[in-house]
Amino acid sequence: MDASPTPAAAVPAPAPGPGQPPVFPPAPVPASRIRRLATPVGVMAAVVGAFGYVGAVDPNQPGHYPLCPLLRFTGIYCPGCGGLRSAHAVAHGDIAAALGSNALAVVGYAAFAVLWTVWTVRAARGRPMSIAAKPVVWWGIGAVLLVFSVVRNLPFGSFLAP
Repeated sequence: MDASPTPAAAVPAPAPGPGQPPVFPPAPVPASRIRRLATPVGVMAAVVGAFGYVGAVDPNQPGHYPLCPLLRFTGIYCPGCGGLRSAHAVAHGDIAAALGSNALAVVGYAAFAVLWTVWTVRAARGRPMSIAAKPVVWWGIGAVLLVFSVVRNLPFGSFLAP
């Protein structure tokens, strides 16, 4: 058994005597701006890489991507059907084609861009980012996805189908 002395950091500070102020540990050093921005920049790099890949490998050509299982087995468009074609169109700057492939995906891309910008600005200023939405917001998003799915599969909503 090694009888090495305990490191100085592991030894607790002595309790203050009567009439003396309490002893507090030193405040943590704030992270540098580069370290705070590393995660948002990494997320954007992954998104740019994904859009770059989808922009280079055309989803309109068969055989490059797997088929949507729901569409394949039931013939029903899910909320994500047409999302790759939409991303391909956005990568090529064709917003009209992107809206025609999956309008809800384009709204999602815009929402991501806004949230990412807010996240990056807050990280640069040293403020934490948290999304504390109430359950009614999440239920509302689910309802929008459900209504979008149903409407795009009905004859009068065929303009929403990819």
